[in-house]
Amino acid sequence: MRKSIWFVIVLILVSWPVLTLWGQEDAEGCRDHPLLSRMNNYYLSGCEEYEYDSAEFYDVEDNEYVIEGHKWVLHYSLKEGFNPPGQLKVYRNYINAIKRIGGTIINEGDGVMKLTRGGKEIWIGMWVSDDGSDYELTIVEKKEMEQEVVADPQALANDIATFGHASVYGIYFDVDSDVIKPESQPALQAIATLLQNNPQLKVFVVGHTDMTGSLEHNLDLSRRRAQAVVKALVGQFGIAENRLEAKGVGPLSPVATNRNEEGRQLNRRVELVERI
Repeated sequence: MRKSIWFVIVLILVSWPVLTLWGQEDAEGCRDHPLLSRMNNYYLSGCEEYEYDSAEFYDVEDNEYVIEGHKWVLHYSLKEGFNPPGQLKVYRNYINAIKRIGGTIINEGDGVMKLTRGGKEIWIGMWVSDDGSDYELTIVEKKEMEQEVVADPQALANDIATFGHASVYGIYFDVDSDVIKPESQPALQAIATLLQNNPQLKVFVVGHTDMTGSLEHNLDLSRRRAQAVVKALVGQFGIAENRLEAKGVGPLSPVATNRNEEGRQLNRRVELVERI
């Protein structure tokens, strides 16, 4: 009987490490970001990934940067049986790694970093527990949102009838470019259908920008972008040129703040203003 008891005790003691580590595999569906590996002896206890979302980052002067794009949130936990490395070691490992691949440290105390890889701007923020046993990476690969919903022609007509103008989103240009991107076709089609359904309607096509860059540059850029829209409507959809007049007002008529990316994105738009 005593031998049986000792056998059970020994079995429990031998099995204890296995039982402790059970459930310490990476959470289902979680994986490291391809840019950064994890600290040794950690597992992914949780993760979130969003095709398009935003995160707030702060520099040493507490200025806020709202970055939008492909977002990952990765939570790492130390496996049982290993001593915590300490908060500083975790922070410094990632900061050194980012420096070595040419990144910029925005706020070393809070682990805010930025780098460019493959032409894409990537922001990284960290949270680390006091002893370093848990830490979290928030990573945002900055990009423009793909506009999947565009105003339908009737909604544009209603806005013009009610307010005298209508905002059109979904017309895309690269930074500092006046070349319309192919994914702008649904928005252009909506404008063309509006004009085809209302043959007496004449409009100013007004380009708007955010406040990044000089006023003179943005006034010129917004005018050139408006001209590109007019050219597309005439060339692709057969709209009479005398019904369209391109204007550019740059950042002078915002619909939102220019202090964050969300507002700047709303300010980058084309408006149709009825000509009477």
